[in-house]
Amino acid sequence: MPHPPHQSLQVAAIKSLQGLGARPSAVPKPRVPAREEDGPWHAEAVCRRDEAGLFFAPSKEPTAARLSREEAAKRVCARCPVMVACREHALLQPEPYGVWGGLTAAERRVVLARRRRRAAELRQGPAAGPIAAAG
Repeated sequence: MPHPPHQSLQVAAIKSLQGLGARPSAVPKPRVPAREEDGPWHAEAVCRRDEAGLFFAPSKEPTAARLSREEAAKRVCARCPVMVACREHALLQPEPYGVWGGLTAAERRVVLARRRRRAAELRQGPAAGPIAAAG
């Protein structure tokens, strides 16, 4: 089975970073999907045809360059038919690097934190607000 698009892209990005003399500790390790049933969405991903450097940051990338690159990657994701599946994959793994499903690693951390907070609220049940206490 072919590698997921971002995994192949990440491997290519890592090789290019290593070729530029990046320290091995500064180069992220490629992630492998947890399960084979992660799905056939990989085959439909638009990013399979794009440059790996668009989705994964080189080390010591200037902020302006990073923001520009991430916006370009998000534009690719926006036209992708499997963006939602890709995003869920990245949130379930969780993928620590790169743009996946139109979200950066930092944006995915925010989504995961919100999901954890919401799950905790649901476990606690409905909160008795000031209106309920007054009535």
